[in-house]
Amino acid sequence: MDLLFKAVTIVDSTSSFDGQVVDLLLSNGKIKQIASSIEAEEVQTIEPQGLHCSIGWFDLIAFSGEPGYEHRETLQNFMQAAAFGGFTEVACQPTLNPVTQTRASVEYFRHVSASGPVRVHPLAAVTHDLDGKDLSEILDLQAAGALAFTDGSDALQAEDTVLKALEYLRLFGGVLINQPQNRKIANGGQMHEGTASTRLGLKGIPALAEEVQISRDLQLLQYTGGRLHLTQLSTAAGVTAVRAAKKQGLNVTCDIAAHQCAFTDELIAPFDTNYKVTPPFRSEGDRIALLEGLQDGTIDTIVSAHTPWNEEAKELEFDLAEAGIIGLQTAYAIANETLASHLSWREVIQKLTVGSREIVGLSAPSLTEGAVGNLTFFSPDKSWFFDERLNASAAKNSPFFGREMKGCVFGTYMNGQFTVNPAYQN
Repeated sequence: MDLLFKAVTIVDSTSSFDGQVVDLLLSNGKIKQIASSIEAEEVQTIEPQGLHCSIGWFDLIAFSGEPGYEHRETLQNFMQAAAFGGFTEVACQPTLNPVTQTRASVEYFRHVSASGPVRVHPLAAVTHDLDGKDLSEILDLQAAGALAFTDGSDALQAEDTVLKALEYLRLFGGVLINQPQNRKIANGGQMHEGTASTRLGLKGIPALAEEVQISRDLQLLQYTGGRLHLTQLSTAAGVTAVRAAKKQGLNVTCDIAAHQCAFTDELIAPFDTNYKVTPPFRSEGDRIALLEGLQDGTIDTIVSAHTPWNEEAKELEFDLAEAGIIGLQTAYAIANETLASHLSWREVIQKLTVGSREIVGLSAPSLTEGAVGNLTFFSPDKSWFFDERLNASAAKNSPFFGREMKGCVFGTYMNGQFTVNPAYQN
């Protein structure tokens, strides 16, 4: 059935309707009409107050459990959580079983999501079996549709591997995504190295573990002239280094996880493994630097860094538990709320729509009559509570259960499917 949205505010700087309150008619997967007032028969009319509409949101960094780790999360769970979180497109990390490093594994994601509520874009392994040594069949993977190349949470440690990857990807303008962490300096740390780690008796991960890798990767980038994306920055010095590199003209971009600005090492619940993430929650000074980096454009986008774990992987002593939290359903609200001192809610949407796609050269959808519908409906002012009843993921590793958040997704429209977020009605 056709859908008629009444009195929706358009949020799209490229649209002639930007900022206007209009009616929106969707039919057969397309935007049939946009006008100040639309009357139509045999349609489902939707008219909640204060609803906004933008092009569909794109999450650049997320982990799924399928294939290979379905006990953590299936692709169906993954796509449902993404849709509830407002994402119509998600890039999936290659850390799976089998690793996303063959033409067949790349095509698998494109096939399973071709007609679903969320389009899943595969990120392919840059090294064989994520070993950090021998490069994968990059050209073949690119031809199959790999969006970018990364070893996921397995940060590239060897300088020669980063150098070769940047040079090889430069042949076709490909993007290397790397999470900057020096394992030898991190050396089994469990949280940010500071007074809190000392007080709790937990081995710390110094900020230097990130900063050394960023400096190294930027030097290699300057030498090769390739394209580099640094994912999930967490330190003030890291932001400063990227800012300086951009001013020098280097082709570097970066992101932060939405949850990184929600806590500091002093505010996490002690020994609660739901607060164990990589990189760790750092100091207040680092958090403020991240906000400033978003404000001045040094940080290009915000990601969910969605990482599902089964209970057996999290219900352990802090030093034995796996790092990571689920974030697809909470990323927008956390960003909308915690970044408010430095970014307007419209700027947050810009990061989630255009900013994330520009990094990998993905064309942005169009919010015009006749265009294919790839849309997110949301309210930046609506408050809601996230609890396990609303959790679409099979995993439950989140520090945000029971927390009131501001900014709620109403639903998404993708491949002709309208997915309603139950949290909006809750």
